[in-house]
Amino acid sequence: MSKMSHPEAPIASMPDPDACWDAFIRRDRGLDGRFVGAVLTTGIYCKPSCAARHPRRENMIFLSDPAAARAAGFRACLRCCPDEVGRDRLAVEAARAFIAGAETPPSLEEVAAHAGYAPHHFHRLFKRETGLTPAAYARSLRAERLKSALAEGGSVTAAIYEAGYNAPSRAYADAEKHLGMTPSAWKDGGRDVVIRHKVIATSLGPLLVAATERGLCRISFDEAEEDLRQRFPKARISPADARLDGLAAHVARLIDDPAHAPDLPLDVCGTAFQQAVWAALRAIPPGETRSYGEIAAAIGRPGAVRAAGTACGDNRLAVLIPCHRVLRNDGSLGGYAYGPERKQALLEREKRT
Repeated sequence: MSKMSHPEAPIASMPDPDACWDAFIRRDRGLDGRFVGAVLTTGIYCKPSCAARHPRRENMIFLSDPAAARAAGFRACLRCCPDEVGRDRLAVEAARAFIAGAETPPSLEEVAAHAGYAPHHFHRLFKRETGLTPAAYARSLRAERLKSALAEGGSVTAAIYEAGYNAPSRAYADAEKHLGMTPSAWKDGGRDVVIRHKVIATSLGPLLVAATERGLCRISFDEAEEDLRQRFPKARISPADARLDGLAAHVARLIDDPAHAPDLPLDVCGTAFQQAVWAALRAIPPGETRSYGEIAAAIGRPGAVRAAGTACGDNRLAVLIPCHRVLRNDGSLGGYAYGPERKQALLEREKRT
């Protein structure tokens, strides 16, 4: 069959066509709606998870969205219905804007109605696209506003109401989860927060493991108590207890046995975007890697490749949140806070596993 003739169209969505092809080979549902693949021999475009037989690599190009594919003369696949995924993505973006603009967190029913979906279906759709439920996304936005208000100075009470909370009790409950401490403690460098720590020997060098009462707050190579005190100058830095000994043992095992992925309590703060990136990192199976572009696409922000890289760099829990599984779009290692040699060693161990 001869190839169909189509006008040329810019391939604007994914900077790495090889990553797009890899997503099609894996039939990766997580990247549905981020781009489409158009088949030159049939004139049809599909989403990555399409169950149809794959064409030859040289017969496929990748475009930013269904509209770009239609503009280039292609038509939608009747089997995978890629246009519906595009509508889902737009609905989630509209819901995010609706949540961000609300004075108080809207209910699931209100968010779903704004997007034009049934609540139960939209709850699953929103979480698939962002890594968070609508309620968790709203809480993280409000907690981020609280953090910004606290950083500006003034009273804690004023910051709580400025961030959109109706009562201090809700603010303190959210702060425990998103800031890792109370608002007043966050504002004052970790004041009165007890952080226990220890440095353990691992096959990749000394590793600092630290935790609050809520969970692990710092895992890092080549750091010591002095570094922890700089991060939390007014916290009470204490030696490890039996609980931290147990957590540290799990972390140490993870370095040598990447298939061992314990569900450990975490106490890390971050913006809604950072939390979404970190959730996407934890979703990468051991032995697999993703590009920064794929991570950005997986959280619904395909244009935020650089910001996704920055969020990876802001990761406070080495190995447990596996930012080492992210490579540059050309397949090279890219940066790693603890050195490319450690990154390579971790990846090689995971591939063997």
